Amino acid sequence: MVIKVFTASSSGSTAIKKKQQDVVAFLEALKVDYTQLDIACNVENRMWMRKNVPEEKKPANGIPLPPQIFNEESYCGDYDTFFDAKEDNSVYAFLGLPPPPGSKQAQAEEEEEQEEEDLQSEEEEELRQLEEEDEAEEQEEEEEEEEDLEETQEEEAE
Repeated sequence: MVIKVFTASSSGSTAIKKKQQDVVAFLEALKVDYTQLDIACNVENRMWMRKNVPEEKKPANGIPLPPQIFNEESYCGDYDTFFDAKEDNSVYAFLGLPPPPGSKQAQAEEEEEQEEEDLQSEEEEELRQLEEEDEAEEQEEEEEEEEDLEETQEEEAE
């Protein structure tokens, strides 16, 4: 899976340039395989990006600004959502990629999986205990019924 980062090579906005540089530098630091696609010089890239950004993610004027990030055809988000993911140490999840072994995100996922397994084991143990208690109660009831039946039969025989 290749991450696509739509950027504008000739943007007049320094804020947009800084955001683009931040995204690209961070992906390079993580050694994430990505492709940078220019929307300033390539009309097809610009039209594809505009068409594939979900309506609810587009600004009021309907034209999304770079950088926009995709995982192949799947929309990941814009700079703000990327920044939030970076702050939450969840960039790999944001990008739709598995975290590399040993990363903080991979360790967090492993801990979460372990907690889920532990919880499931506890629930299974509780269920087993409840089933054993139910079986013991049923056995007691059957024994009481047998005793009552025997008493009734003895009374009838007399």
